[in-house]
Parts: sequence; C-alpha cells; structure tokens
Amino acid sequence: MKTIKILIIVLNLFVGGFMIYGGIGKFTKPIPAPNSIIEQVQKGEVVAPSTEVLMIKNYIFGMKQTNYFWQFLGFAELLAGLLLFSQVFARIGAIIALPLTINIFLFHLFLESEELGELALTFALFVANVALIGFTYKIWKQLLFDKEALKLAV
Repeated sequence: MKTIKILIIVLNLFVGGFMIYGGIGKFTKPIPAPNSIIEQVQKGEVVAPSTEVLMIKNYIFGMKQTNYFWQFLGFAELLAGLLLFSQVFARIGAIIALPLTINIFLFHLFLESEELGELALTFALFVANVALIGFTYKIWKQLLFDKEALKLAV
C-alpha cells in the first residue's frame, strides 16, 4: 500500500511537471500577427522541409491565431499541473489533464509519428494520467454511476 502511494506521488509529479512546463511555454513567446506566416512563406523566409512539418506549423499557428485558444490551453495546462503538484487536489488535476494528455499524445501520433522518443514520452504521459485516474476510481465512480438515478429512471 505504501508503494502505491509513492507511485501516485511520483506520477502526480511527472504529469504535473509536464503540464506546468507546457503551460509556461505557451506564454513565453509572443503571438505572431495573423498574416505573418503567409508573408514569411511568400518572402521565402519559411520553407517547410515536408508536408508533415507544414501541417504541424499550420496547426499550432491556427491555435495561436484565435487569440484565445493558445492562452487557454496554457492556462489549462498550468491549472492541471499545479493541482497535480499540490497532491491535495491531484485527483481533479488528473481529470483536467486527461483531455490535454490525450491531445498531446494524438498530436505526436498523427503529426510527428517519426519522432519515436517524443511519441514514447507522450504515450507515457497519457498512460500515467490514466493510471492516476484509475487509482482513484473508487472515489469518483459515483459521479459516473448513480444507482439512485438509475432506479428512478426505470
């Protein structure tokens, strides 16, 4: 039982650390102007070595250009990471982080599948997040399965 608690703390710190690091990264660089990438391509300043790289650049550039989503994503990552680090609110942090870790993994699976190291790391991040939720299933399962509501529905 003690080793499970230590494992949960380590997983909280692992997932939380990545969430905080990713969240801070969203706020460290300025948001480019909406037409800046088009101008750079027209001037020949940006040349994508492959279609995959162009897809990645367009995807991230699109999120930045909404003028809110990139910052929202950074805030969500920071919130999840801080909650996971707190250990007190780690359960809710793991639930908030789940859609983020799924998206991070799928991004690397579909857009950077040749980067095996990053793919393995993001898969480990996703599995660690799922494990954190699985370890606390007994605590939050009543949110999903309300027996009283099922009795009333029948």
